[in-house]
Amino acid sequence: MARTVARVIVDALSELGVRQVFGVVGDALNPLTDAIRTTDDVEWVGCRHEEAAAFAASAQSQLTDRLGVCMGTVGPGSVHLLNGLYDAAKSRTPVLAIAGQVPLSELGSDAFQEIDNDLLFRDVAVFRATITDPDQLPQLLETAVRNALGHKGVAVLTVPGDIGGRELHSDRPARFSLTTPTTRPEAAAVRRAADLLDHADRITLLVGQGARAAREDVLALADRLAAPMVLTLKAKEGFEGDNPFQVGQTGLIGNPAAAGAMRSANTLLLLGTDFPYRDWYPEGRTVIQVDTEPAHIGRRVPVDLGLVGDVGATVRDLLDQLPTEPGEFGVPRDRGHLERARERFLNWQKEQARLADPAHDRSLVGKVRSALDNRDRCIRPEALAAAVDRSATDDAIFTSDTGMATVWLSRFVEMRGTRRLLGSYNLGSMANAMPQALGAQYLDRDRQVVAFCGDGGLSMLLGDLMTLKSYQLPVKLVVFDNRRLGMVKLEQEQAGLPEFGTVLDNPDFAAVATAIGLTGIRVTDPADLDDAVHRAFAVPGPVLLDVLTNPDEVAVPAKPTVEQGWGFAVAKMKELLRSHGDETHH
Repeated sequence: MARTVARVIVDALSELGVRQVFGVVGDALNPLTDAIRTTDDVEWVGCRHEEAAAFAASAQSQLTDRLGVCMGTVGPGSVHLLNGLYDAAKSRTPVLAIAGQVPLSELGSDAFQEIDNDLLFRDVAVFRATITDPDQLPQLLETAVRNALGHKGVAVLTVPGDIGGRELHSDRPARFSLTTPTTRPEAAAVRRAADLLDHADRITLLVGQGARAAREDVLALADRLAAPMVLTLKAKEGFEGDNPFQVGQTGLIGNPAAAGAMRSANTLLLLGTDFPYRDWYPEGRTVIQVDTEPAHIGRRVPVDLGLVGDVGATVRDLLDQLPTEPGEFGVPRDRGHLERARERFLNWQKEQARLADPAHDRSLVGKVRSALDNRDRCIRPEALAAAVDRSATDDAIFTSDTGMATVWLSRFVEMRGTRRLLGSYNLGSMANAMPQALGAQYLDRDRQVVAFCGDGGLSMLLGDLMTLKSYQLPVKLVVFDNRRLGMVKLEQEQAGLPEFGTVLDNPDFAAVATAIGLTGIRVTDPADLDDAVHRAFAVPGPVLLDVLTNPDEVAVPAKPTVEQGWGFAVAKMKELLRSHGDETHH
């Protein structure tokens, strides 16, 4: 078999353990897709939109810590990759994007569909290059892959249309030897951190994704310090289940217990997190931060001591330095701070469970009703999320669209067992949940994959429902159909503005799914919710569960401000007056 550029690239992907390549076929990619066609262990997954392909590749990379691969052809095909690639870059996960280009002889001539890929991908990629001679391989490919894996980012390799089918003179195979080092901070810095922690009487841990591989060590540290553990959204996976120290999330999607645990601490220990919301860090606390990236130290909150190293190795070093008996030196370890935070968290969970009861609205009959009440008896999104949590397996993979779908997943789905969680939690893109679920399901067709889809997000990349059908991927799509861009609506109302431009004229998504060839289930009555969720999980193959949820359901922030409260009240009054005006007009 001739050693063409395309053949060398595809054989190398096979050696790296890549099993799917996601993209849309076309011109410059033809030699590459043909090489995939004739390769037994690499499959081409034809998506309907390149953005979906990039999200799917990124999802596989995040779940496996291996290279994800997507392709886009000349011009628009490559441009369409960008949003999914930005999500991969912000998620710090290795993805190789192979982009098509016009033939070499036409470069620089403003040819049809010609764009400058190296310039286009400059901001998103840790490495980008255009193959201009076959003999640049395999070295150029090796460099691209090593940059993606080593820097946990996006590498883009551009292949002009007349290059992919050309043969190499060299027969050297590609080599990708790459090891991951374990780093730890200097011993003196660890001793200083241990001394600060031992002399602090109220410590709160803020734990992020970077600590997930060190679960048992972090739990041991929380016990030693009697410290409540606030989790970032990405740390739900790995730390939420069977954890007597965790108090949930802080931030806009968080809860009062977590926000209180942060405020009442005099020392904060940040472990493997780059939690970006500066307003949610309390001021005037002693802050110690552990991260593998020196650039992350102190960029969100002023830090008294930064420890650059792997969380696991650093926490083990701290445990060696901290006293094993309370009061051995420094102050006795009082567990009151932990116990108060946990009590508040458990009470908050009980109140949330009440909201998740489908009968909750019936309990309001005869009481004063407000503009926030569920006048149309739409299904509470809390009840939907809780029902999914009860029915899903303990090894399910969840994805969530940015917006209110993520809020309900955060509050009502527990990452117990070996459940996994993906979302666009750094970029905050819409439309990510369904294509991420597509990529996740390809890793294991027998593992349950559940996508929490907003109606706005799903409709943005609706075409790739056909990809699920074409490849019979048994993803369960749960659509929070509130006919709104819900998070934008909430943002407007908290600022005192009536909602504007957020109303969505949705189709019957279940009927759309049925027309495509998926199983579609539509739920409009709260009494039917549990049966519908059970049915969705029992039916083989891909299922779309379209649930009409209450558009006025409010996710109260963990520490609502007076300004937000007044703004919300003013917005509701404006909406009420506008509604009356509309009724009079009609």
